[in-house]
Amino acid sequence: MDIEVKDRDKALNKKMSEQEIKKEIRRRRDRDRTKVKGVFRFHEVPGGTLSFPFYAYEGDEVEHYTLTDGKIYEIPLGVARHLNTNCWYPEHAYVLDENGTPKMQMNKKVRRASFQSLEFMDIDEHQADADIVTARPV
Repeated sequence: MDIEVKDRDKALNKKMSEQEIKKEIRRRRDRDRTKVKGVFRFHEVPGGTLSFPFYAYEGDEVEHYTLTDGKIYEIPLGVARHLNTNCWYPEHAYVLDENGTPKMQMNKKVRRASFQSLEFMDIDEHQADADIVTARPV
């Protein structure tokens, strides 16, 4: 049985069998579990600490993370991607349409937190005496 699946990494949709879908999910799960090293930035509360639960795939255990602004962590790629793509909120504004009627629209995205990778940077540029912390689920 073929099931149509939207692949977020590609512009085109593919028709894949259930077996191919399971294989692709396993591949993505393995990729998202690889560790990446970087600096956590908490834009909303500079110097603060952010705690959050995370799971990406059905059947995974919920893992809890506690990250402090400015510290270097080694976390799974899926968590880093989540911090960079999903940690924002919309700021709305009123604009006038062609009839002069005010309409609300999203003005901009306000970033709450991000994760800056150190994979392609020299760690000495960021902190001379950096303490590298491996974030583990609680």
